[in-house]
Amino acid sequence: MKLRPLSDRVVVKPVEDEDKTPGGIILPDTAKEKPMKGEITAVGPGGLNDKGERIKPDVKKGDIVIYGKYSGTEFKMDNQEYLILRESDILAVLEK
Repeated sequence: MKLRPLSDRVVVKPVEDEDKTPGGIILPDTAKEKPMKGEITAVGPGGLNDKGERIKPDVKKGDIVIYGKYSGTEFKMDNQEYLILRESDILAVLEK
């Protein structure tokens, strides 16, 4: 199944952090924090400005982004968890 976000929304696949602390302690699932980093899997066409013109999104498919801890809507598709959020909920793009 293919998913196409609308307007200025993006679909993000959360990226899990390490299961170990820097000291080598293995963390159980209950002790982990909610991920705030993910890979963009789909991007909408962009929002509209006051004149009705499309505003091109600043992110693209494949970008690794940091987003707000409790932003977006979670859903599951093909046994994989995803998050739909507005482009404005993205705080930063990680660059290599």
